[in-house]
Amino acid sequence: MRTLLVTGPGGAGTSTVAAAAALRSARSGRDTLLLARDLPPVAGLEDEPQLTVRRIDGPQAARALWGAHAATLTGLLPHLTLPPATSVVPLPGADELALLAELGTAEAELVVVDAGPLAAGRALVALPGTLRWWLDQLLPPSVRALAAVRTAGVSAGAVRPGPVDAVLDALPGLERLLAGDRLADPTGTAVLLTGEARGPAAAALRRALPVLGLHGLRPSAVVARVLPADGPGEWWRDRAAAQDAALAVLAELAPVHSVPEAPEGPADVDALLALLDGLDLPATGGPPAPGPRRGEGGWELTVPLPFAERSEVGLTRWGDDLVVAVGEDRRSLRLDSLLRRCEVTGGRLADPGTARARLEVSFRPDPQQWPADLLAAEERTS
Repeated sequence: MRTLLVTGPGGAGTSTVAAAAALRSARSGRDTLLLARDLPPVAGLEDEPQLTVRRIDGPQAARALWGAHAATLTGLLPHLTLPPATSVVPLPGADELALLAELGTAEAELVVVDAGPLAAGRALVALPGTLRWWLDQLLPPSVRALAAVRTAGVSAGAVRPGPVDAVLDALPGLERLLAGDRLADPTGTAVLLTGEARGPAAAALRRALPVLGLHGLRPSAVVARVLPADGPGEWWRDRAAAQDAALAVLAELAPVHSVPEAPEGPADVDALLALLDGLDLPATGGPPAPGPRRGEGGWELTVPLPFAERSEVGLTRWGDDLVVAVGEDRRSLRLDSLLRRCEVTGGRLADPGTARARLEVSFRPDPQQWPADLLAAEERTS
């Protein structure tokens, strides 16, 4: 396991749990990097010898990027007056992009990512695939080949540089960023979910699981904040019963590690480390990406979508991609060379609403793309 991603509903203690996990990893002897949006006020955390702490600031990263390239853009667009870096208004998603950039250059044995609230965590895991999709749409291979010819012409002085060349110059950097994506391999990425042991938090985490599954990830554990069980009065008994019901829901998602509710967060590294006493950090990530398997009359591809419901799942085919939707979240899956030469004949969500829920997509050979002799052999064996 190379990457540990921590996320949960807002106010769930995600930053504290991420710091505790990073500290435990460092104390075990691993070179560990903690990427955090906000650092808990824990004395001594940044003095750990095998722990590197790096705070992610999306707006600051956007200003630095603008400052590094503004002079080049000014030369290519002399008719425009570009603002200085101090006046740049960052686009939404700057924090996720900054996190992805840091992940692309991280060299630690384990990188612990404080992904923030659930919405931000979902945006982070979707970002690499989204960037790849847009890159393929805006700059397909044929356009890139022409771009290479243009770049050579600019270098030789035969073509005057223009705005398009600024985009082409940025392309290698973007490709290096995506090539270094540590989240691309689900077998090396584990997920810790955090949340209060309350109904709304449990429901929110349950809704997040189909989206994580869509991107090949699954939770290894849920760190749940719980109240003491011995409070007085009827309100406390009712609250304890509701907490037990929430814990039962959380237990369906992943093994639960309970953390007692405290008036304040941990003040030093020993208190921080104690939060995860009894919880072993995951040694592996999610399962390998599913591949095609033989089915009746062709092949089948299975996409795990735990706890997904039929009404929220959609499926379309676009060129060589299979676009799967869970609610408003989408992922474009690039088909392998075999399935690209096949037609989609159907899709169904098996075991909806359960941990075993999965999208099963069926394919059959496309007669237009299969040689006649191979198609005849396939029909004899199916």
